[in-house]
Amino acid sequence: MAITDKSEGPINETISGDSQRKSDHINLALKSQTLVNEVDNRFYYEPMISGFPLKSLDRIPFAGKELKVPIWISSMTGGHLLSGKINRNLAMACKEFGMGMGLGSCRMLLREETYFDDFDVRSIIGDENPLFANLGIAQIEEMIEKKETDQLRRLIDRLKADGLIIHVNPLQEWVQPEGNIIYHPPLETIEKLLEIIDFKLIVKEVGQGFGPQSIRRLLQLPLTAVEFGAFGGTNFSKVEIQRNPILKHELHQPFVNVGVTAEEMVNLVNDMVMNGADFACNQLIISGGIHNYLDGYYLTQKSVLPAIYAQGSAFLMYSQGEYADLQQFVAAQIEGYRMALNFLTLKKPNRAE
Repeated sequence: MAITDKSEGPINETISGDSQRKSDHINLALKSQTLVNEVDNRFYYEPMISGFPLKSLDRIPFAGKELKVPIWISSMTGGHLLSGKINRNLAMACKEFGMGMGLGSCRMLLREETYFDDFDVRSIIGDENPLFANLGIAQIEEMIEKKETDQLRRLIDRLKADGLIIHVNPLQEWVQPEGNIIYHPPLETIEKLLEIIDFKLIVKEVGQGFGPQSIRRLLQLPLTAVEFGAFGGTNFSKVEIQRNPILKHELHQPFVNVGVTAEEMVNLVNDMVMNGADFACNQLIISGGIHNYLDGYYLTQKSVLPAIYAQGSAFLMYSQGEYADLQQFVAAQIEGYRMALNFLTLKKPNRAE
């Protein structure tokens, strides 16, 4: 009798569990209808060609190091109350999951030490993961004019960074109430800088993206990577327009909807390469309007050039609280990317074989 009693418990629990699951299916099925016009037309779903466990991700060479996943944390913040916590959380995530990170603008570190600890995350992220400092093109232009580019090497050494990101933002500077005038074409400034530096350089936009002439000229330079900062994500020009007095706000409002999307930029680069362009820079960071892992998977798989993808605002949202929140978010992004890699193929691939 004792044996019978022991066996009945699990059986009853199983029946109860199955019953609840079936009840859930019935209740939720009516709420889970999909419409044909809602299908994601970027992919074919191929349930017959993969199984579990999911295939692991290949390590990705980047800036002389390796990423475990094709995800880059875009430059975001530094110098306000939450910056230190945000950057430390992001660095912890990079360490745990094998991602790379661009710091927010380090401009204030050129003139004071108050916020240095907000940026000093090398001991957290680890030596094995890429970490890049970040300055605007206006600061680079000024340093070259004043022959003060030695400050860049000191900044990189202090942060133990692998190199520097230059954010190119002439429109943002123009509409910013406190903005700097950029006197020379940014391309000329970057070319001058490349002649005198001995560290790695990444160039990015801040929400408008790059048109075909700009992206072609950038990829012809010996850069470590070009980051899109494409139209469709956080747009810092739009941020500054909203900070302007009402008259200037209305004056510059038409520029809010000017830009190049990430997919347009991938297509532009693919067309250039397939038409015989030979670039000195062969690494892309696709950012701007990347809302989830499917966007990242689609664009990195579509790119002819080696590419990783970056998100800014989503990481920013999850990095302001407890690390566990960010940890859970990143783990979900990576799992989603692996599922896409295993079960999805692109309907219109452009990647060169």
